[in-house]
Amino acid sequence: MRSAREQRYGRETDAGREAAVTAEGLPEWLDPVARVADTIEPPQLSRFLPPESGGRQSAVLILFGHGSRGPELLLMERAGTLRSHAGQPSFPGGALDPEDGDPEGSGPVRAALREAQEETGLDPSGVQVFGVLPRLYIPVSGFVVTPVLGWWRRPSPVGAVDQAETARVFTVPVADLTDPAHRVTTRHPSGHIGPAFRVENALVWGFTAGVIDRLLHYAGWEIPWDRDKAVPLDWRS
Repeated sequence: MRSAREQRYGRETDAGREAAVTAEGLPEWLDPVARVADTIEPPQLSRFLPPESGGRQSAVLILFGHGSRGPELLLMERAGTLRSHAGQPSFPGGALDPEDGDPEGSGPVRAALREAQEETGLDPSGVQVFGVLPRLYIPVSGFVVTPVLGWWRRPSPVGAVDQAETARVFTVPVADLTDPAHRVTTRHPSGHIGPAFRVENALVWGFTAGVIDRLLHYAGWEIPWDRDKAVPLDWRS
């Protein structure tokens, strides 16, 4: 039997195609993440939750694969010339387009896959969407973000499709994300304090790091780390 979230996001879209969401056939190591998708409540993910109305609907793809060092996560680094979040690592994703369908239905799933293809060259047919997390909010940009969980069942070549928007596309072993030596706390001049990861010659922080941190925690993968090890950010971050 499919979960309530699978039923909600697995119905047909306006275009008549089903944006299937199923956890069937996942590798066992992903089972804890699938359980998180079925059980987690919005406040457990973030203190920034969507307003009752307004905000720009968007979605990101949190794509798990299996590389030479075991389980890994796909990330990209935004171009340094962009006006917002320049040079910042992030999940592939972006705003919903009308053709993606209903934001209350399968629209976020289709948007996450479409944006990932446009930004990284990913072949969506090789991705099994196995869960959808609750909507979150990014106050600085006004985006209402739906995180979509995927299993890279059939990996395809990826890279920066448009260098004006994406500096690079890379994967990070989950073992590096859980390694306490790679974990720090960032402190922004605005007063925001949050978890971060020093991986693959990048500092992953902000919304992306916050979601990764909560997934590691609730999946039972987190290893105790020194939260007093702080990295200051500047106003350009």
